[in-house]
Amino acid sequence: MIVNGFKYSAVSAGIRKKDRLDLGLIYCDKPAIAAAVFTTSRVKAAPVLLDMERVRQGKAQALLVNSGVANACTGEIGMQAALTCSGLIAAALNIDENLVQIASTGVIGEQLPVEKIADAVDDLVGNLSSDNYDHVARAIMTTDTVPKTAERVCSIAGCDVKLFGIAKGAGMIMPDMATMLGFVMTDADIAADILQHHLSLAVKLSFNRITVDGDTSTNDTVLALASCEASNPEIDALDTGDSRIFAAALADLLKDLALQIVADGEGATKLVTIKVVNAQSEKDAEQAARTIANSSLVKTAFFGEDANWGRIIAALGRSGVEFDQNSVDIAFDDVVLVRDGLALGAAAETRATEVLKQKTFSVTVDLKTGQAGSEIYTCDLSVDYIKINADYRS
Repeated sequence: MIVNGFKYSAVSAGIRKKDRLDLGLIYCDKPAIAAAVFTTSRVKAAPVLLDMERVRQGKAQALLVNSGVANACTGEIGMQAALTCSGLIAAALNIDENLVQIASTGVIGEQLPVEKIADAVDDLVGNLSSDNYDHVARAIMTTDTVPKTAERVCSIAGCDVKLFGIAKGAGMIMPDMATMLGFVMTDADIAADILQHHLSLAVKLSFNRITVDGDTSTNDTVLALASCEASNPEIDALDTGDSRIFAAALADLLKDLALQIVADGEGATKLVTIKVVNAQSEKDAEQAARTIANSSLVKTAFFGEDANWGRIIAALGRSGVEFDQNSVDIAFDDVVLVRDGLALGAAAETRATEVLKQKTFSVTVDLKTGQAGSEIYTCDLSVDYIKINADYRS
């Protein structure tokens, strides 16, 4: 999707491998309204620390992103590398360096090859085009097997407002966020504080509801940029119809990208929604669902297509959530396997096993302790996950 005001470019800089796109640039014709959400890990990469400081001004005009090297745990040298790269891009674009955001993904602990990036800057800027967004989506891939993009259009005061998103992520995926990058470009006219509020909430309901392997990364960044070129009246308040329309479109876009990440989880063959219903509170429901979704035993049972509900209720038992084990129901899609804590027999298990053969299905756990519910999105854990991560750096 072509969003008014934005251009994209990607090149092969040889950061880790030759002849693959690994350096991307997103540029707005004029300073864009900016908002961002970052990893909650105490170990933060240099680009994250730099971006956290710069985004406070609520504006950005360019994003330089590389794959292959995370520039995390690289000390002062790594921070200087991030500053040098942002300066190179700012000079090439003739913009204020403080309007440049930096993002990196890849191996932790290795220094960023600044010379290779410097050599690629001219080509990167020279290739900027409004329809090169797919190149950027490919340039940020690491163990991803497919690029991840999504688009939405919503109507605000009679104006078509466009939203386009790019994301990467396949492993080290666990709230709060994941080893993931997400970039949203929109032409909405919106105030910075309103964009930040809507982005934070949308991330909470999407990227912070997914898990592949329970690991949180050092580089997680979701950045939203608004060019303000859609001609809609400025969205400058939360409690308005226009604001709610934009928020819904943004949340739907990010959920789409989040599910694409889970579906492309390292070695994954199943996309699974864990639903906990009738809990005492939403917090309890989310905690219970998250514990089940992160259980290695549950996830390997999904891979083996084994309707082993004992692993589910065992994970539930260590979640810290109060419930009566003699009241719990468990269903795979619409097949109820457990009623009031007891198995319903061989016929139900056979039908549940058929559900597990699908690539996409849900597990619903009914606690019967209240009226609250929550969902977490996860995948199975396969042999290929181990193969991918055993020699990730080679």
